[in-house]
Amino acid sequence: TGEIGKCTYLLSGKQDFFCLLRNYEGSFLGRLRHVIDIIDPSTLFVSEKRLEECVKLLDDHKHGELPPGMSDLQLWEAQKIKQAIIHPDTGEKIFMPFRMSGYVPFGTPIVSLIYNIIHLKSWLHNACVNFANRNATKPTPTSKFLQGYVGAVTSAVSIAVGLSVLIKKANKLSPATRMIIQRLVPFPAVASANICNVGLMRHNELSEGIDVVDDNGNVVGSSKIAARHAITETAFTRVVLPMPIFVLPPIIMSYLERLRFLQSNRRLLLPVHGLVCLVTFGLSLPVALSLFPQMSQIEASCLEPEIAMATDCKVLTYNKGL
Repeated sequence: TGEIGKCTYLLSGKQDFFCLLRNYEGSFLGRLRHVIDIIDPSTLFVSEKRLEECVKLLDDHKHGELPPGMSDLQLWEAQKIKQAIIHPDTGEKIFMPFRMSGYVPFGTPIVSLIYNIIHLKSWLHNACVNFANRNATKPTPTSKFLQGYVGAVTSAVSIAVGLSVLIKKANKLSPATRMIIQRLVPFPAVASANICNVGLMRHNELSEGIDVVDDNGNVVGSSKIAARHAITETAFTRVVLPMPIFVLPPIIMSYLERLRFLQSNRRLLLPVHGLVCLVTFGLSLPVALSLFPQMSQIEASCLEPEIAMATDCKVLTYNKGL
């Protein structure tokens, strides 16, 4: 409550991020706590009325019009709901399946299916999530979204087919080893697809730049260098994110399938597989998203000269996107 109290005077607009996230995102554990709030599936069930109440509460606090008896914890809960549902740049609601809080519930069925067949819906879902949680200080045309999706599918299918052909030609591998390797094929396919997806879909940020702001939340300028940092960090996160998802479940299932209980109850294989994917998915998401701060900072001297000369702040902030 004490840490929240330091920030309650800024709980509105973009400034809530600058205060709250600087307090919490200074360390990996702090970022992890913040991400766990954002991906909390319970926020998916927040009603429109409740969301409006939270937004109004934060707006009232900004203008010093809070009702008596309002606690820091109530303000924090309102801020949590707002951050999980509202995009920090556009101020608009993110479509439920594409929120980070919906990534595990909506993505787990797709992950469960992808081991047996390269499922195009997986990349469509990832593309939509990447688009919905991007830096949105600059408009992104729909053509960029389609370009990112086509590029992701093309790269993923090419790598998956190529690796499958190589595995089939490897005659020295035992059947058990071949099966394990075959199950690991989706990881490099999805990782490459995620990199292409982020790079192609956010390519306009590299040409137009993204907004960088000072300590007071004022936009200093649009930086292509900051955009490069944001896309690189997001792409790296998208490589780490599927790593445990596509590596651990195949290994775990290869051992569980040998159990006599599951061998005699084959109908339980799919539910067990789904449970393993759900647990792995749920643990890997917050860890991957916590690798870098959402509101990243960069020294003004590292940016374009015109931006460095336009402010007295030594460190500027930009929204990396999730």
